[in-house]
Amino acid sequence: MTRRPALLIVNPHSRSGAGARDTVTRVLQQAGEEVLCRDCQRAGDLSDLIRGLAGEVDRVIIGGGDGTMNAAAPGLLDTGLPLGIIPLGTANDLARTLGIPADPEAAARIIAAGKVHRIDLGEVNGHPFFNVASIGFGVDLTRALSRDAKRRFGPLGYAIAGARVLSRLRPFHAEIIHGPTVEVSRTVHVAVGNGRHYGGGMTVSEHARIDDGQLHIYSLEISSFWRLLRLLPALRSGRLDTWSEIRTLEGEQIEIRTRRPRSVNTDGEITTKTPARFRVRRRAIGVFVP
Repeated sequence: MTRRPALLIVNPHSRSGAGARDTVTRVLQQAGEEVLCRDCQRAGDLSDLIRGLAGEVDRVIIGGGDGTMNAAAPGLLDTGLPLGIIPLGTANDLARTLGIPADPEAAARIIAAGKVHRIDLGEVNGHPFFNVASIGFGVDLTRALSRDAKRRFGPLGYAIAGARVLSRLRPFHAEIIHGPTVEVSRTVHVAVGNGRHYGGGMTVSEHARIDDGQLHIYSLEISSFWRLLRLLPALRSGRLDTWSEIRTLEGEQIEIRTRRPRSVNTDGEITTKTPARFRVRRRAIGVFVP
């Protein structure tokens, strides 16, 4: 049977998109693979493009950041095609979780080697996500971090935007419902993690894996910017259990309610509002991994 080509889509807005497309095409062709390159100017059209070409290809290779991968998730779910990741974003947290290198040639060689591993997806109000969904600080950071800042400053852009947002931190009331239990939290940030990393290398939990069938949740219950500074090393490492200001839990399904509707950020994109119903979709997507 003749093998179908790989569909290659590179985010045209990424800083190194054109060069990465040429590199990936060369590596795959050297491995005897045929490559079908297509452009997609709007992230919102990415899943439709995947669905439209599903009968012509046997995998989807995407060059971009976490937001681009997030936009492709519905199309990957609908078609069942495996995903090859070429990390071209600012944070690349999904690639970091899976151990995929930032170098496009090295990432392309992983795809050519052909090892596919099935990973979980998180879902909130019908919107899938790979890494983390958040309410509060994460939403404010997304709004403050412009595309231009990410292109100009790279990961440093997160620190610049974060410093602006931190100066305006205001706690809010949230109810976190899991099973018969309702936990009331006065918080500045609630994170619901499917993967391990988010926000440019932050860790949702030192125990989290993207194939463990669990959502890992934490609520940051602080009242001042200075208290948050003390917690930053723990937030980077994911060692959260020993801090009284950090409420942690895990489960396959949870719901978060707030007194007024609050936006929800999924993989760096604002996609829905509270009340937010979360679930994990076990082994939902195949991904090429080392």
